[in-house]
Amino acid sequence: MTQTQGHYHRKGFGLKEEVGVELKSAYESELITELRAHDNTMTRGNITIRLAEAFGFCWGVDRAVSMAYETRRHFPEKRIWITNEIIHNPVVNNNLRAMNIDFVPVAIDGVKDFSGIKEGEVVILPAFGASVQEMQLLEEKQCEIVDTTCPWVSRVWVRVGKFEEMDFTAIIHGKYNHEETIATSSRSKHYLIVQNLEEAHFVCNYLLQGGSRDLFLEKFKSACSNGFDPEIHLNKVGVANQTTMLKGETEQIGKLFEQTMLKKFGPESIDKHFLSPGDTICDATQERQDAMLKLVDHHLDLILVIGGFNSSNTGHLQEIANSRNLVSYHIDGPDCIGPGNTILHKQPNDKNYQTTSDWLKQGQLTIGITAGASTPDQVIAEVLKKTFELAESL
Repeated sequence: MTQTQGHYHRKGFGLKEEVGVELKSAYESELITELRAHDNTMTRGNITIRLAEAFGFCWGVDRAVSMAYETRRHFPEKRIWITNEIIHNPVVNNNLRAMNIDFVPVAIDGVKDFSGIKEGEVVILPAFGASVQEMQLLEEKQCEIVDTTCPWVSRVWVRVGKFEEMDFTAIIHGKYNHEETIATSSRSKHYLIVQNLEEAHFVCNYLLQGGSRDLFLEKFKSACSNGFDPEIHLNKVGVANQTTMLKGETEQIGKLFEQTMLKKFGPESIDKHFLSPGDTICDATQERQDAMLKLVDHHLDLILVIGGFNSSNTGHLQEIANSRNLVSYHIDGPDCIGPGNTILHKQPNDKNYQTTSDWLKQGQLTIGITAGASTPDQVIAEVLKKTFELAESL
C-alpha cells in the first residue's frame, strides 16, 4: 500500500505540533535533561548515577506514539483500536487506554480476537507491525488503518520478500512469539525462526550431518512455516532478523549459515544456496547496545535496566551486563522498587519475576542506568527519584 491509499495512513495527520505539548508533559523530564547537561553523571548523597550515552525513546517509538495521539485527535468521535501494545512500555499503553483507545483482546495462546472491530472503525498498527493475515482482515472490514510500523521493521520485510521471490527459506533470528517476528514470518512462505546461536548450531549440524527429521520438527514446531520440511527447505536459505536482537549474535548466525552452506554445496554454488542478512538491526537498538558496552567498562556497583518486561531490546541490554558478571536488575518502572528495600525484577528469557531484598546497599554506590528504546525519560526519572529517596532512608 502507498502512504495515502484509501483508508490507509502512514504519515500521521499533520497534528504533531498540536500533540507535542501533551507528549512533552507526559514523557519528558527536567531531571534527565539535567543529567544530559552534566555528561550523564549525577551525585546525590551517597549515590552516583552514570547514565548510558544512548538510552530510552528512539525515533521510531517517538513516531509511533505521536501518531497514536494524532489519531485520537483526528478521529475524536470514532472508536479506535490498537492491534497490540503500541510499544513495550506499560506507562505509554496505559495512557492510550485512558484516551479511550481499545486494545484487541489476546487469548492465553496468543490468538487475537478481532471480532469486536466493526466496519469502518479506526485501527492503529503498532511499531512492531502487523501480519499479512491481520492486514487482510482489517481491509475486509474497511477499517481506517493507521500504520505506525517502524521503518527498520519494514526494511526487514523487503529483504524477506526478496527471499520469497527467489524461493529461499527465511532463517529469522528472533523470538517466534514476538509480534515483530510474527509479522515478518507472515511475509515468507517458508521460514524457520532461531532464537539464538545455540539453535542455529542445531540447524547447521542437521544440514551437514543429518539427523531425526521428527526431532527437528518437534524442536521447532512453533517456529517454522506450515509444511516445513528440513530435507527440502534448508537447501536455499537467507538470513533475516528481528530488529531488536543482539547485532553480534545475528552476525554470528549469518556467518555460521554461510560457512555451513559452503561446506555443503561448495564455493562455486554458494550464491544459489545462501543470502547474507545484510545490516537490519535498527540503529537505535545498536546505539543502545554500544552505549551499554561503554557503560559496563566503568566501575559500577550495580546496573538498573529500565524497560517493559516484554521488551526484547531491553532484555538484550541486561544480557550485556550479565556477560560481565555485573549485578543488574531489569525493572519496568518505579513501582518495581518496593517498600523495605525490595526490588521486583526479571532475567532475560525468564517468564517469572524475582523479588530481591536489600538490593540497595549502604555507603557510597555508583549505579549504571540504561533504558530500552520504548522507555520515556519520565519513567527513568521516577526510578532515579525513588532510588535517591530509598538511599536517604537507609
